Amino acid sequence: MTAPSHVSVLLSEVVDVLRPGAGDLIVDGTFGAGGYARAFLDAGAQVTAFDRDPSAGRFAEPLMATGRFKLIEARFSRMADYFEPGSVDGVALDIGVSSMQLDEADRGFSFMRDGPLDMRMSDKGQTAADLVNGAEQAELARIIWLYGDERQSRRIASFLVRRRAERPFERTLDLAEVVERALGGRRGAKVHPATKTFQALRIAVNEELTELEAGLVAAEKILKVGGRLAVVTFHSLEDRIVKAFFTARAGQLPGGSRHAPPIVGGPAPTFTLPFKGARDPGDAEIAANPRARSAKLRAGVRTEAPAWRDAA
Repeated sequence: MTAPSHVSVLLSEVVDVLRPGAGDLIVDGTFGAGGYARAFLDAGAQVTAFDRDPSAGRFAEPLMATGRFKLIEARFSRMADYFEPGSVDGVALDIGVSSMQLDEADRGFSFMRDGPLDMRMSDKGQTAADLVNGAEQAELARIIWLYGDERQSRRIASFLVRRRAERPFERTLDLAEVVERALGGRRGAKVHPATKTFQALRIAVNEELTELEAGLVAAEKILKVGGRLAVVTFHSLEDRIVKAFFTARAGQLPGGSRHAPPIVGGPAPTFTLPFKGARDPGDAEIAANPRARSAKLRAGVRTEAPAWRDAA
């Protein structure tokens, strides 16, 4: 199969973790341009992919020829609706916006390219323009602070509300310019001043963090004993959720101290961890793809314990 120019981040590491083989059933929860799915198919596995972006179908057609591939246009958090519990050998999740979405101006994700202020990964629900033009000032500040880790969130929200009273925001560069003005310009900064605000709006529009939490729970349900879950994240908000999930599901609870006894009881661990902490991309990958710089891979191997929400 001919690969597209896009290369999935930490691809070899994800394949190494999931160990796809002939006859295995692998779920690619975030299909994108199909980089992971293609590698799983090359290893002989059957692959079912999920993507809520209708445009992802253009990358699926070449994979259909294998007879071992299916693409479902749905959120990956719904994977448990399509598979019986304990029926899947591996699940891969590559969280966040794809390179193609960033590069396509008409999707409205980028502050570097002028386009409609959309930011939806699907074609449903509120747009970023709806959010920026309709949310209360305090809510805008909360979103920008919580999802963007932007210390000047209140000032930015104030600028946005004052400007939208004159005319609504419709275009990405317009929004980026107002955020830049709110922060006093670039002043030689390497990172665009609107980076954190755009990230925050995108996460809010697509409900990315709640989607991730629900997807981890769904993967836990459908994986068979010995099945493997690999999750690639790109910023600390996502990574904290994944780290907390694996820490809890692996039974790595606080050990207690002389002031407080250790925490005991609760459901049995549903995962073991194949390696400690997270794996990062190597220097060669970062040099070839600077967007990989912040990526982290965490993984778990399913135990025979029932999924926590199904546990007695």
